[in-house]
Amino acid sequence: MGRPQPFGQRLIARQRHRLRPRWPLRRRTRAVEESTMSSRRHLLLAAGGALLASPSLVLAERLLTPRQTLGPFYPDQLPLDNDNDLVQVEGRAEEARGIRVQLHGSILDAGGRPLAGALVEIWQVDANGIYLHSRGGDRQRLDPGFQGYGRFVTEADGRYGFRTIRPVSYPGRTPHIHLAVTLPGMPRFATQCYIRGEPGNQRDGLLNAIRDPRLRELLIVPFVPVSGQVNQQIARFDVVLGVTPAS
Repeated sequence: MGRPQPFGQRLIARQRHRLRPRWPLRRRTRAVEESTMSSRRHLLLAAGGALLASPSLVLAERLLTPRQTLGPFYPDQLPLDNDNDLVQVEGRAEEARGIRVQLHGSILDAGGRPLAGALVEIWQVDANGIYLHSRGGDRQRLDPGFQGYGRFVTEADGRYGFRTIRPVSYPGRTPHIHLAVTLPGMPRFATQCYIRGEPGNQRDGLLNAIRDPRLRELLIVPFVPVSGQVNQQIARFDVVLGVTPAS
């Protein structure tokens, strides 16, 4: 038997066309969104199931993920291409610049149970440190191959997955990825994911505003190189919310 493909390579190799939704954002319905997300789920999560079954969930059951500011750079105009593959924009042959990252995890309640129907959104700067926002930096330097924003709806297993790039720093901030979770009937929960080992973490004002080191550490995760792959990393970021699913 051949050597198993790494998680990131499987995502690219298997039915990649299914990652590209064709519906403009304003015309999407919830049913269409969930159908599209379900198709992509098999690409991003089928190979990652073993990575999610980890003893670290035991700790996550006891500590809720700290809330952080939504920030000033949530896209002021969402892209029509807003799926969970941020590395390639619909209609463009050239992919985004930067190190590829498979960001995945679980959305859980306070008891460690998976939450279905959670809308997970991420947004971040491109390889030049520019947000997909009218005030997010020099628009002339914006990478046209980077989507900048993506979304995913969880099913019964509570899992999510995105293909993006490793975030870079910009003046005043250490590298980070914004993540928001919205559940039916509840306000949007926003937080940020940071890279373990980044020197800027020690100087970042928002990160260090979390005084409890146990809680602060929940937002800092390793970005691990994928064996045998160049410029491919994987990171797991679980989100534990103080909610209980309706019975």
